[in-house]
Amino acid sequence: MGFTHICRRIVFLACFFPLGVLAQNLIPNPGFELYRNCPRHLGNFKDDVALWTTPTDGSTDYFHLCSQHMGTPENFNGAQYTLEGNGYAGFYAFAPGDYREYLQVKLKSPLRKGMSYLLSFHVSLAERSDFAIRDFGVLFSSAALSLNTKKALTRGKRYSIRGNTYNYQEISCAGFINDTSRWIRVETEIQANGSEHYLILGNDRSNKETRTRETRRYSNKGAYYYIDQVELREHPEPNLVADLSRRDMDQGGFRLDSLQVFRSLLFEFDTYRLSGSGKEELKSLYGFLVTDPTLELHLGGHTDVTGTAQYNQRLSERRCEAVVSYLNGLGMPTSRIRWQGYGASQPVASNNTEAGRSRNRRVEFVIRKIGSGAANRDN
Repeated sequence: MGFTHICRRIVFLACFFPLGVLAQNLIPNPGFELYRNCPRHLGNFKDDVALWTTPTDGSTDYFHLCSQHMGTPENFNGAQYTLEGNGYAGFYAFAPGDYREYLQVKLKSPLRKGMSYLLSFHVSLAERSDFAIRDFGVLFSSAALSLNTKKALTRGKRYSIRGNTYNYQEISCAGFINDTSRWIRVETEIQANGSEHYLILGNDRSNKETRTRETRRYSNKGAYYYIDQVELREHPEPNLVADLSRRDMDQGGFRLDSLQVFRSLLFEFDTYRLSGSGKEELKSLYGFLVTDPTLELHLGGHTDVTGTAQYNQRLSERRCEAVVSYLNGLGMPTSRIRWQGYGASQPVASNNTEAGRSRNRRVEFVIRKIGSGAANRDN
């Protein structure tokens, strides 16, 4: 079973809030478990998967444990275990000739005007991809799309359909999503205009506009991603989100006085090792902090519920210490960093599933002006 990272939308709000009692997931068949037909062929997603379809002629794929031809974990583009259950989907987010694939679903109920929602899904780059991307498109529409094209679903194409109303948002991640072994959690916030009945996921940019990184596999297949566990829920604290979104700090995805989660620092079980993508994110944070010596960093380390309280407390502290040590190595003085371990006392997701536990194995942070007050202790 893989584990998740959180990839926040940089240009909006990079905060994470405990969800408490979760609101209803408005995505039907969110893990692609229900199917009309056990998949036997490539490109048959819209016919095989229950309640999902495709908005274009791009041949999105469906993988399920029931199939010998389109099974899990091994398939034509590599191998990946499901995040949960027995199925997931696969699509080209970048390919030669602006070729694109998308997923479309009708929401259980339309979004309510003025409300704030949290959208999340998990992706993993297929092993035979020769590119990785860092941007995904989220398109809501009042009516289902059905376009006779296999190319990028650009603004011009979707507005060629008269009478349809859209709410489009791009998710720009802190780094390229190039992990082929683990599931990466992508999450963003949606402000509803009240016309959202359908959700479409993919990459709406043309090849020229898409930010890519070569993986050195030279397959000439582009960027192919597996996707699992799509969720859309009402935000639990919309008023707080609105207040925070008005703050004037929005540089590099970092905000003052806002509780944030390191997008790439969700830890494997019983470890405090920093991943390569986690180190890249810390470099970005260091680059932000070093430009203003009046800022200090406050860290909070967390674990899942597995293990004793005493062990988890020490493990959460070590996760903070790993972050501090790496920042020290980049040149950040310890005097500008405060930290505290919380063990398993502050979960942000259920500890009953691996996906939930992986979200709880995290380090949170707040950037404050020096002397403005601190919740964390010096170490």
